Amino acid sequence: MKEIPAGVVEFLKNQGFVIVSSIDAQGFPHNACKNIVQIDPRGEIFLIDLYHGVTKANITRLAKISISAIDEYKFEGYALKGEARILPHNNLTQSMISSWENNITSRLAKRLLKHLAEEKGQRHHPEAILPEPKYIIALNVQEIVDLTPHHLRKEGENGKNG
Repeated sequence: MKEIPAGVVEFLKNQGFVIVSSIDAQGFPHNACKNIVQIDPRGEIFLIDLYHGVTKANITRLAKISISAIDEYKFEGYALKGEARILPHNNLTQSMISSWENNITSRLAKRLLKHLAEEKGQRHHPEAILPEPKYIIALNVQEIVDLTPHHLRKEGENGKNG
């Protein structure tokens, strides 16, 4: 496991979701949006998955994945690579469930406020009808790639350059 620097932990906690990249049966990348529900700074990240789909099958076949997150306004981002394992639903802790519920509530509230501000009156709110989490993806971080352009990086930041 690779320790995750505090700045990277905070960055990831502020993201609404991350992109999980796994490898499909034909050897091609497969990308899916997932929610981080817990980060252990010692090098482990826990993600919620709501479906028994392609990502789970890919991880079961080949455990190597990466997660990526960017902030397009700050021009900052990270990719964390490592080995994943699937943990069954009963491994969800109360703090993980609370984290997931808080994230969904926050996204729903932001969507509603945005629609009110734009006077859209849209009735489509996908977060309100998401299924219960099916399992957890646990990522054992082995490499951190800093996706921030070199000239915008802060002094002393950790992580391999992207």
